[in-house]
Amino acid sequence: MRRRALIASIAGAAALPIAVRAQQKVMPVVGYLGSTPAGPAAPFVGPVLQGLSETGYVAGQNVAIEYRWAEGHFDRLPALAVDLVGRKVDVIVSGGGAAAALAAKAATSTIPIVFTIGTDPIKDGIVASLARPEGNLTGIAFLSVELMSKRLELLCELVPQTTVIALLVNPNNSIADVTVRSTQEAARVKGVQLSILKAASQSEIDAAFGSLGQLHAGALIVGPDPFFDSQREQLVTLAVRHVVPVIYHWHELAAIGGLISYGVNFPFVYRQAGIYTGRILKGARPADLPVLQPTTFELVVNLKTAKALSVTVPRPILQSATEVIE
Repeated sequence: MRRRALIASIAGAAALPIAVRAQQKVMPVVGYLGSTPAGPAAPFVGPVLQGLSETGYVAGQNVAIEYRWAEGHFDRLPALAVDLVGRKVDVIVSGGGAAAALAAKAATSTIPIVFTIGTDPIKDGIVASLARPEGNLTGIAFLSVELMSKRLELLCELVPQTTVIALLVNPNNSIADVTVRSTQEAARVKGVQLSILKAASQSEIDAAFGSLGQLHAGALIVGPDPFFDSQREQLVTLAVRHVVPVIYHWHELAAIGGLISYGVNFPFVYRQAGIYTGRILKGARPADLPVLQPTTFELVVNLKTAKALSVTVPRPILQSATEVIE
């Protein structure tokens, strides 16, 4: 599905009058709870719809989708989750990380929930077990926070002369603290100083990049966060403007001009969420569907950006890269 068509379909569904949407209850309804605005979420929603179609459910034909968007404001998620519960949806897909999953869990103990998160769902209190999640939740945990040490290691290989690396996190996201702790431990092991930058708005992202010079930071890690994903063009543009090597958790940022990314294949993750949703609509219980974890990760390097930043990418990184953009 083309991105423009997908965004239009999302916006159109959200704009339908309540009375019209109520009439659509003759078919099963899936509620999608997202942390970002609708437009930037298109690369994630598309694979969910693809996974649903693989189980026999096509949006608008035999399944309806109700979208709720927090627009980057995590404090809106609980009310949006309650709204979906009030709509009596058949399944909730939480596509906004741990905050969205926890909001959905707090809103209902009966409606099945399929989550996608980058943290440990057991530590987050979302499920009791990966193999037997129990209750009404299951989903995919894609280990993005656990990969912070690898991202720092890759940056140290890219810019071995630097002694200071900055980490950008969103203070409004509940995973910020664990992201910081994980990266601090990795920095201690590598013997580099880690400077923490916080941003929860576009202006704060601008300010964070503007402070890199004062901090003498030779490189930057952008922490995993739905808001940062929605601001990917801004992040990539600022990295080039400030001539700073940056590593991201999603290949899309390297594809649009970022230097390097390391993380899971997000289309695969969200497609699995769609497949789980379809299986639940067919009668499967969330408690019987183990929480999935990816076993392969993508390393993407943009050599054009490396040249613009005067960064020489070591051969071992190029040899292990999943994709090299020239």
